[in-house]
Amino acid sequence: MTYKGWTVAAAALALAACSPKPADVPASDAAALPAAVSAEGDFAANLQTALIEARPGDTVRLPEGTFKLSTGLSLDVDGVTVLGAGQDKTILDFSGQTGAGEGLLVTSDDVTLTGFGIRDTKGDGIKSKGADRIVYRDLTVDWSGEPDEDNGAYGVYPVESRDVLVENVTVRGASDAGIYVGQSHNIIVRNSLAEFNVAGIEIENSSNADVYGNITRDNTGGILVFDLPDLPVIGGHSTRIFNNQIVHNNTRNFAPPGNIVAGVPSGTGVIILANRNVHVFDNDFAENRSAHVLLIAYTEPFTDERYNPLPRDVVVRNNRWSGGGTDPQGMLAPLAEALGGTLPAIVSDGVTRWPGAEAQAANLVIDEAPEIGFVNLGIGAYPIDPPAVSPSMERPQGIPVPEPAAVTLPQDAE
Repeated sequence: MTYKGWTVAAAALALAACSPKPADVPASDAAALPAAVSAEGDFAANLQTALIEARPGDTVRLPEGTFKLSTGLSLDVDGVTVLGAGQDKTILDFSGQTGAGEGLLVTSDDVTLTGFGIRDTKGDGIKSKGADRIVYRDLTVDWSGEPDEDNGAYGVYPVESRDVLVENVTVRGASDAGIYVGQSHNIIVRNSLAEFNVAGIEIENSSNADVYGNITRDNTGGILVFDLPDLPVIGGHSTRIFNNQIVHNNTRNFAPPGNIVAGVPSGTGVIILANRNVHVFDNDFAENRSAHVLLIAYTEPFTDERYNPLPRDVVVRNNRWSGGGTDPQGMLAPLAEALGGTLPAIVSDGVTRWPGAEAQAANLVIDEAPEIGFVNLGIGAYPIDPPAVSPSMERPQGIPVPEPAAVTLPQDAE
């Protein structure tokens, strides 16, 4: 059964009416736009020429229709808008792509990408690098067929940027993360749909991020906030995850072996790994079979002296919870077996130390109703020493952490 035909859990079905709707170009606006790129002859060549010859302030307009491309596109001009007829009306189909590059690579500032879809790229759907004040809006990136490790890694992939806006974007089938923002500062991801990816939404090695109003369903893991060693930017901090619907993220993990997300247990709602000052509140969690919230340390050896592998200053408060934890997967399965086969809504690995460092408190604040379960698995350190594991249901007595200020972006009209 493909993900397009999948019958999702009842909770997810109830949310379907809230899914982002495709947006079209208003007729009144279309009349004032430049002519669309010609579909006559070699459309791919026509489009790439338009992107090369664009000047700051120009709009490159894509016609309605489905267009097959065999090579990736690139844009390196500041201040350009790439505008389609609608995310379900203008489709760039890369199913015959040669090589493993992106569908579209952007390396310029003040770019807006809106109103089109990208399908079946061999590599990432849309990648932007060093592209400040970029806008991803009203886009769809997907891969056909069953979830497959040969699918591109990322759907939309802004990296090494400031002031990133992702809104009303739909991504399906990415073998790493549907919506990924990495090594960036000042980020908003909102009102988007991520489904049937390994990770629905991932914020990695980044600071000042607001993730809200999204639906993450039927991924392996819903929303991930990671910080990893040995990257140019480390020390991710100050992320708010709120007003999202994080449901039925039970798809098998189909990431290629060796990817960091290949270790994500199927059935996790939110995972916070080695990040600081993360606030999770006012979300709806339902039917994530492993655990709704997983707070874990980085498990591999590392030599980066700048790096702290622990999640710390994490606040989980005022969320809504339903089901979940009844069929833990991956590394959580044997740990859950020792606890009777199930896990509560919120799980901490309980790691407090790593080689060469003194033990330290993670400062976790769990401000939920008493009936919302919590477990500290008491692992202590990685690699796991089973006789030393000491689980506890006692909630941590963390020190309340001020919530980060709302993210504002210069290009954001909301």
